[in-house]
Order: sequence, then structure tokens, then C-alpha cells
Amino acid sequence: MKAKLDEQLQSILGTDELIIITERVDDVALLIGQMMKMGLQEVLDKHIPSHWKQRKLSWGWTAVIWLAYILSEGDHRKVSMERYIKGMQNTLTGLTGQEIEPLDCRSDRLSCLLKYLSKPKYWQKIEEELNKKTIEVYKLEVQTIRCDATTISGHNQLNSEGLIQFGHSKDDPNLPQFKVMVGSLDPLGMLKATEVVSGEQADDVLYIPVIKSVDESLNQTNLLYVGDCFIRAFDIRLHIVGQSNHYLCPLPLTGQTAFDMETWIDDGVRKDLEYQLELIFRNNEKGEKTLIAGGYEFEREQSDRQDGKEITWTERVLLIKSLVHAEQQSKGLEKRLVTAIKKIKALTPEPGRGSLQITSKEQLNEAIEKVLTEQRVTGLVTVESEKQTESVIRYVAKGRGSKNRQQQSKKYVIQF
Repeated sequence: MKAKLDEQLQSILGTDELIIITERVDDVALLIGQMMKMGLQEVLDKHIPSHWKQRKLSWGWTAVIWLAYILSEGDHRKVSMERYIKGMQNTLTGLTGQEIEPLDCRSDRLSCLLKYLSKPKYWQKIEEELNKKTIEVYKLEVQTIRCDATTISGHNQLNSEGLIQFGHSKDDPNLPQFKVMVGSLDPLGMLKATEVVSGEQADDVLYIPVIKSVDESLNQTNLLYVGDCFIRAFDIRLHIVGQSNHYLCPLPLTGQTAFDMETWIDDGVRKDLEYQLELIFRNNEKGEKTLIAGGYEFEREQSDRQDGKEITWTERVLLIKSLVHAEQQSKGLEKRLVTAIKKIKALTPEPGRGSLQITSKEQLNEAIEKVLTEQRVTGLVTVESEKQTESVIRYVAKGRGSKNRQQQSKKYVIQF
């Protein structure tokens, strides 16, 4: 917008017209300011080499502006950036102190930036230096690292050597996906290491690479790595202990654990009856002290060789009984028992038209076993059956009956 100035203002400003440019800033200034405080543009410019398509604006500033747009607008498309720069050119120039043109964020230029960021030799150095800068800025206490993997699926075109592949999916098995493995600070949730791999890869092979990245980034020991049942693989536990760190994970019901678990539970039941469990209390929403769980622990020795060195450590195994979980399990068992009894009774309906009767005891036992297996109550329901039959005398062949007419007797199963 242009506005004419009076003579007094003209003499002060040295111009007869005032040009007013209106741009919607939103949270872009805050986002760019925070990234400048982190030194993001400096780190990127330090590790990403120049390119023949590169204009005057550096890769670091290009990434900062693009990230601010993505976070502010919720749009990660490359094609929309050039139009966005045209509407924010003066604001972005003032915030960054750089000469910014729409061509600086052209689609092909952003593609070059993404190619650099996708290469481990550049990204790992960038990630490591950013971690050191953010730790220094926020003075974070690093004690616990959580590791977990997730999948992102979509309607993408498949390439035999590409990132998008079919694999085990928790979302939609009919869609291809890629997988992201992360290591984050707990409880802040701040990412310290990220591994992006193709969607067909298994979770357990991704833990050691991300743990190595975290160790190299933080350069400290006595960290506690927390993960799901995949982190319990012996090679992963051995690697963690070999780096003078610790782990916490659930033990799945597979291998030797599946055989030992019954003994562990029996010991827990015995300790519960003898009041030997360690009780855990928490304050509820009313501030009242409430019992939430009980359990016990034992230790077992583990050892193996790593890089020619014998590693031995003591592993603590915790057996915990959650009262809320136990109540849910009890209600679920009761419901399954009621369902199983109902289905078993339905196998032997009252005689009548349309009622299909089971005539073989073996067939009945097979049907009962199938119901018990489906409802997961095998060994918890005792079924007794008694075969009832009825004999019917009929005349042989057609015609009226008579004293001398031949007769035959046929037995019918009424009910078990």
C-alpha cells in the first residue's frame, strides 16, 4: 500500500510516498529464532557441501526457512515453498538478515538438500553436533533412554530398492510402509538418535545401531535403556552391558522363559499367601495411599564374550502382580468360562425338527475341545456326558401293518 506524505514528513523521511507491506507472520519469527538459538543453520552449513545448483542463500538458511514453514503451516510439500516465499519475502529477509528470493526455495533445490540429509555420512555428524549443542543449551540430565520403532504407511509407489516396502504392519497390512527407530530422552521425549529403514526390516536388528548412535552422541555410561520385548534379545543386552550401561524390558513368553514362568508364578503365589511380596503403593486422585501392585525379584548370572572379552553381569528379574491388571484378567476369564459353557451346551440341543444331533462320542469330545481351545479355558472346565438313545419299531416295506408283517427296530440318539 502506498500513502502520500505531508511536507513535514517528506522532509524527515526524504520521500513523498510511504510504502506499507503487510505480511502474516504468525509463529514463523519464534520458530526461526529458536532454530537460530540452536545454531541449526551453522551446523548444516558446516557439514553439507555446496552444490552447483546452490544460489546465494546457504543450505542451512534454506533448511531453517523450510522447517519454519512446515511447522507453521503443517505442509511438507516442496512445490508450495516458492509461492510461500513470495508472500513472506520481506519478513524472512528481516528475520534472517539474508537476501531471500523465491528461487532459493525452488523444488529442485529442496530436493538437493533432502538428498544430502538422507546420507548417513552427513546426517550422523549433523545429529551428533546438534545433540551436543542442545544438551549444553538446556542442561538436560541424561539418565534414561527409551528405544522404540514405528511404521508409517501410505499409498506409495513401490521400488525394489526403495524405502517403501511391504512388511509386518500394525496399521494396514495392505499398504507399503517405511520404519523409523528412535532413541529419546525420558521423560522429555527429546530425540537423540533416529534410524529410518525400509518397511520390511525386523525391529530387533535396529536396536544396536540406534543405541550406538546414542552412546557416541552422549559419550557417557550408566545409561538405562528402556524398550519393549525386542530389546530383550541376548545380543542386544550383551551390547548394552558391554558399554557399561543398563537395560529394562519385559520378558516375552518364548524360549526358556516360557518354561520357567510357571515356576516363577507359583513362587509368587506362595509368597503372596505367606505375605512375603513387596507391596507398591501410590496416591490416587484423592490423595489417598492405595495399593496398586505386589511382587518379588531374584537375580541370575549372565555371561558371554564380546570382541574377545568375557563379559559377566548379574541380571535382576522382577515378577510384578498389578492389581488392576489382575482384576481385568479375572473378569476376562469369567466371561470366557461363561461363553465356553454356553457353547458346549449348544452342542447337544433338545431333540426336535431342525436339531442336529451328534451321534459319536469322539465327535462330541472333539467339538468340546475346540470350544475350550477357542476360549482359552482348557483344563478349567470339566465336561461329563451321558448318551441317551431311543428305539423305534417300524414295519419293513410299504403298506399296512399286520400280525405277520415283518418288523425292524432302529435306535436313535436322543441326546448326550
